Amino acid sequence: MLEDHQTAPSTTSWPAAYPQGYAVVDVETTGLARDDRIVSAAVYRLDARGEVEDHWYTMVNPERDPGPVWIHGLTSDVLEGAPLFPEIAEEFASRLDGRVLVAHNAVFDWSMIAREYARAEREAPVRQRLCTIALSKELGLPLANHKLESLAAHFGVVQQRAHHALDDARVLAEAFRPSLQAAARGGVRLPLLECRPLTEWTDRAATPRIGRQSGGYSSGGYPSGSWRPSRKRPACPYPNPGRYEPGKQLKQGMRIAFSGDTSVERDLLEDRAVEAGLHVATSLSRLTSLLVTNDPDSGTSKVVKARQFGTPVVDEAAFGQLLRDVEPASKT
Repeated sequence: MLEDHQTAPSTTSWPAAYPQGYAVVDVETTGLARDDRIVSAAVYRLDARGEVEDHWYTMVNPERDPGPVWIHGLTSDVLEGAPLFPEIAEEFASRLDGRVLVAHNAVFDWSMIAREYARAEREAPVRQRLCTIALSKELGLPLANHKLESLAAHFGVVQQRAHHALDDARVLAEAFRPSLQAAARGGVRLPLLECRPLTEWTDRAATPRIGRQSGGYSSGGYPSGSWRPSRKRPACPYPNPGRYEPGKQLKQGMRIAFSGDTSVERDLLEDRAVEAGLHVATSLSRLTSLLVTNDPDSGTSKVVKARQFGTPVVDEAAFGQLLRDVEPASKT
């Protein structure tokens, strides 16, 4: 389906560093775990200024129970004749190619898409993503919460079929355009993050229990990127040697906390830390050795506590370098 839009030329002086095109995406899924599947997907392609070029929608047979039908409305009977993901992977990829993926709680949508491409033994042609939750924070929008419906209401966008991938993508595209234009007028840095394919992907199921870390919801009605499947990990076998000292090595047993969106899927990043002999902490305390975040200026509880406690902070790239050479725990 194609959709043509005639709009008056914008008088906004456009930042040269801004991307040349966007793919606004929404996926509905069988759930939140690492073995859950996509049941429908929609993409609105936008030009550099956020104007709609076309849109596309498909249902996807997840080859399993469809999960929360009360949210996405897609029953097993409806999905039985839908294409499998490998059958729509090429068309989906053509919609994403060369564009920044835009989603409301983008880490969720990107993680689900990356896993599906990994299962299909392919890579999604996406190199960067932009989360509209993060953008609304950069713009300082006066939203009561970070639900898609609140962002839509702020810009006067009317939802017609909430939790339907095509309508959610339409709503987000219409709300993203004025957000992008406001960012351009104010010279706001777009919160772009790298998208890395899941070359380490495995299809193991996460514990079905969901643990809430902070408020918000994905555009599909699921708890947001700050809501993540809780995974029980074995206790770290090494004592905590204390805080990380900038310029030195990490040491086995150090307590590492993470905050905010990451380029590498969070579970994989945590797995690497555990394999290196580090203790992954779900909260931040005076005993935390290091906080890893790509947004040290955010107001998340972990970042605020890190400032209060004087906890060292590094970004994801620096942490990746530190993981290459973790000092063994002292022998006792």
